[in-house]
Amino acid sequence: MSDKGKSDKGKKKKAAAKETAGAQEPTLDAPAEEAAPAAKADATEKASEKASDKATEKASDGATDDAVGVASAAPASAPQIGIQSQYVKDLSFENPGAPGSLVATAEPPDIQVNVEVQARPLQNEAYEVALHITASGKNGQTTLFVLDLTYGAVCRIVGVPKESLQPVLLVECPRMLFPFARRVLSDATRDGGFPPLMLNPIDFLSLYRQQQKNQAAAAEAPKADA
Repeated sequence: MSDKGKSDKGKKKKAAAKETAGAQEPTLDAPAEEAAPAAKADATEKASEKASDKATEKASDGATDDAVGVASAAPASAPQIGIQSQYVKDLSFENPGAPGSLVATAEPPDIQVNVEVQARPLQNEAYEVALHITASGKNGQTTLFVLDLTYGAVCRIVGVPKESLQPVLLVECPRMLFPFARRVLSDATRDGGFPPLMLNPIDFLSLYRQQQKNQAAAAEAPKADA
């Protein structure tokens, strides 16, 4: 082969090498150029997620504060019933047959008990509630003892509707007073020489309903006579 042919082949090889290098250059730089936008997109998504989390936390805190505010305001309007003071207003014990009446007998005495509830307003949402309890013991025709007790208390009532005030005064308040009044009765009969008089629990709701019926009947009586 002549020198001219060799020279032409060498030029062709150099030109092919340059074309190959030129074709490969874009493929090496392209990933670097595309990676930068991807990194920016990731940073934007993270910033958006943080802003969303902060907004959710603030909304949650606000809702919690509102819930706490509502819960703390509720007890303020709840009804309140309290005893400010309690006392023996009147007490009498008669033992007319002593000492002969203190001798034990074969038959137990006949015990009669009567209970009444009274209430009246005072001031500053306070009311006086009184339990009037009378008890007597007899052995045949012989009176063993006669006991008369008025046990009172000053009750403060707040937040109770007007239509519910009377049941509270004549049912709920007497329930709270009864254990103390029963103790006074027990001590009085024991100090009088008799076994302690222990009253059974009283159904003040039934007593209240009976009083309402009696009052209604008393109101209707004059109309019937007319």
